[in-house]
Amino acid sequence: MSFESPIRLWLLLGVALLAAGYLVMQRRRSRYAVRFTNLRLLDRVAPKRPGWRRHVPASLFLAMMALLVVGFARPTDEVKVPRERATVVVAVDVSMSMLATDVSPDRLGAAKEAALEFVDGLPEEFNVGLVAFAGDASVYVAPTTDRAALDAGIDRLDQGGTGRQGTAIGDAMTTALQSIQTVDAEAAEDTPPARVVLLSDGANTAGRDPGEASADLVAAGVPVDTIAFGTASGVIQGGGRSLSVPVDGETLQAVAQETGGGYHEAASNDELRAVYEDIGSSVGFTTERQDVSARFIGLGLILALLAAAASMFWFARIP
Repeated sequence: MSFESPIRLWLLLGVALLAAGYLVMQRRRSRYAVRFTNLRLLDRVAPKRPGWRRHVPASLFLAMMALLVVGFARPTDEVKVPRERATVVVAVDVSMSMLATDVSPDRLGAAKEAALEFVDGLPEEFNVGLVAFAGDASVYVAPTTDRAALDAGIDRLDQGGTGRQGTAIGDAMTTALQSIQTVDAEAAEDTPPARVVLLSDGANTAGRDPGEASADLVAAGVPVDTIAFGTASGVIQGGGRSLSVPVDGETLQAVAQETGGGYHEAASNDELRAVYEDIGSSVGFTTERQDVSARFIGLGLILALLAAAASMFWFARIP
């Protein structure tokens, strides 16, 4: 935190002098009471002191003055604000391996639940889209601010929803970029601030090479955050036999590194939620230095009201 008018902080010396004066007055009162040697008579004629309560209004008043001085000095701080036209595309793997039950109820079911929470936690002004991919990729929901449509799209995600088997990570990235470039009339030439969040459990086995797709996203300035979801013990049933489908994050790690995104691993529902929460705290935001004096002034006014209330209810005399 910094101050645009730091010289005004010298007024805090005045607050300190008031505090010192108050302490001196309290000490003088104590000495005066001690001079009254007939303590039994003093107890009869002097009203009972309200104890610690008598210091509350003064303490609140001094704290209020200090906060108002800090606000008067015009403090500024780094504040995260949503970027204009910010767009996020969530790409979810719906291939056969996502039916593995090493994560409850299965990988795809857990991914859908976490995606719903992630999307609903993003600022309302963000454009958010949904891409599903297996052997190829398709746009389930074009980037929109309509959260109800997006939630419905996530609910519709199903194994084999794209019609082909495989894991086309490169196609998913390309499809996500194309959807970003249709957000508005300028998006094709001026890509909006955007990010792709891609979840899968395996390596690329179909479609476009992820390295080529990464180059396109780098040129457009769109990083890809990847999530490798699942465990090494994943198994699916097919053709009357069990097929091992361990998670493989090598391709996803390379994509994140090449595009400037982050690579994450999640082996449980809770870990996946934590990953989405971590991504959501930074995606689509920019940091700006803003005046935050209102924080101190507002808190100071609250303390002023509390000081007034304490004085009225504890010390007001009824004739």
